[in-house]
Amino acid sequence: MSRIPAVQSSLELSPAVLGAILLALAAGSILAMPLTGALIHRVGSRRLVTATSLFFCFALPLLTLPSSPLRLALSLFVFGAAAGAMDVAMNVEAAAFETRRGRPVMSSFHGLFSIGGMLGAALGGGLAQLGLSVAAHFMLACLSLATVVIVISRWLPEGSCRSDTTLAFRFTRELWLLGGIAFCVAVGEGAMADWTALYLRNSLATSVGVAALGYAVFSAFMAAGRFLGDHLTMRLGRKRLVQRGVLLAGLGVCTALLTPSIALALLGFGLVGAGFSAIIPIVFGAGARVKAVAPGVGVASVTTTGYFGFLIGPPLIGFSAQLTSLRIALALVAVLCCVAFLLARSAELSD
Repeated sequence: MSRIPAVQSSLELSPAVLGAILLALAAGSILAMPLTGALIHRVGSRRLVTATSLFFCFALPLLTLPSSPLRLALSLFVFGAAAGAMDVAMNVEAAAFETRRGRPVMSSFHGLFSIGGMLGAALGGGLAQLGLSVAAHFMLACLSLATVVIVISRWLPEGSCRSDTTLAFRFTRELWLLGGIAFCVAVGEGAMADWTALYLRNSLATSVGVAALGYAVFSAFMAAGRFLGDHLTMRLGRKRLVQRGVLLAGLGVCTALLTPSIALALLGFGLVGAGFSAIIPIVFGAGARVKAVAPGVGVASVTTTGYFGFLIGPPLIGFSAQLTSLRIALALVAVLCCVAFLLARSAELSD
């Protein structure tokens, strides 16, 4: 993401065209997730983690080759498919490891994902500042990350046993509940990512620099919350932690939207990150333990629903803001927190 401006400049893309092209990334992910969930039980999650991770690494340099918007869209579709497939395979592997270990670990794994995202963005920005070309940057990342994957793959346990059973992407009542929680939280995460800076800038009249702190504070609290999440899961239980998490996030949204204080608004956005932090890891892990569905299919179902929420959240907030105001539109996140609380009351979160 840190190199998007360079790609946009090289192909002379307008913001509207760039936005449309980026939809190909989402399309690839959404298509690959359910297919990966079914494939896991034919080849095993360990093999798929390795294969999809390498696929992800070598798909990265493809993004530097296109010489037209259409070719860039196709490259993004392939890259999105690699990312979506890897996401499902890794979560199935992690959920199986958590089950064998007998104690929560999913939240810490997602915490490392958050740290990796922040480090990747910082490194990408630094390399861009040094003048390294996008092609050289992506090739360096490809080779470095592929080497890491090859080295560590030998220590991966087999998370999901092979099976010749044909498995379909499907929803049971339990998956609808888990998917609904993931959807509500992901809409909120997407809204925080795209609209906090604009809210602080336009509604509270902050400087551009302070406005950028909104998502930074949200992300920092989320990363910290994820590393505490496993400990809190053992103390409170999964269901109680999810319920308290969405209530804390709802309180954070209300604080940020109702106060004229910039400091309190930033604290509110931080509370949203803290509240949301452990929920996605918990519901993804719970998806792998739904009794009537194979683990890969369960994780794929919940992951796909959550990812759809992350995609639809920002435009939904934008459309609502156009009809009302951004403050009222962002209040939708608080409403969805209440919906997630009610869904969590009925969901089997495997305490």
